[in-house]
Amino acid sequence: MSLVIVGLGNPGKEYEKTRHNAGRSAVELFAKQEEFDEFVFNKKANSLVSKGVVKGEKMELVLPETMMNLSGKAVSVFVKSPKAAKNLLVIHDDLDLPLGTIKMVVGRGSGGHKGVESVMRTIKTKDFVRLRIGVSAAGKKNQARKVSGEEKVIKYVIGKWKPGEEAAFKKVLKKAAEAVRLFATEDVATATQFANTR
Repeated sequence: MSLVIVGLGNPGKEYEKTRHNAGRSAVELFAKQEEFDEFVFNKKANSLVSKGVVKGEKMELVLPETMMNLSGKAVSVFVKSPKAAKNLLVIHDDLDLPLGTIKMVVGRGSGGHKGVESVMRTIKTKDFVRLRIGVSAAGKKNQARKVSGEEKVIKYVIGKWKPGEEAAFKKVLKKAAEAVRLFATEDVATATQFANTR
């Protein structure tokens, strides 16, 4: 059974290099590093899909071409049951973490992330692995500096990285790609320990 790695984001040129597409960017980087096949459009899943093998583990990389809050529709084509969700890793941006940090979690609530909510609702379980990529500015004690108010939040997440943030984002994407590699070739515990250590 293939592992399914999903990078959440919004499709289209205007959303490239935005904070909300952090998950998508991480999967694209992983595909490039591992020299996976080109991403090909899968009509049934309305997603771009690339397949490959890492250390004997078959993997399908999925970039939904739906808008973020409909991501579950794409994932449900690859994950048909709560049992199959054990092989699922969803990567997404997270406003509760400062830029430069990632966190791997299993079986937690969505934290208000519309893409994650959509996946949970559609595959009818929250028991899958998620890799959260911090996109907030760092505030006191390196906690995420919260953006409040729905309009401000939307504007912030679909905003592009500032020049001063790009280096930190590129660095954290490399860490995220390594966490994906460990998830595939080792186990969730090893990947989680790596992802959650600063």
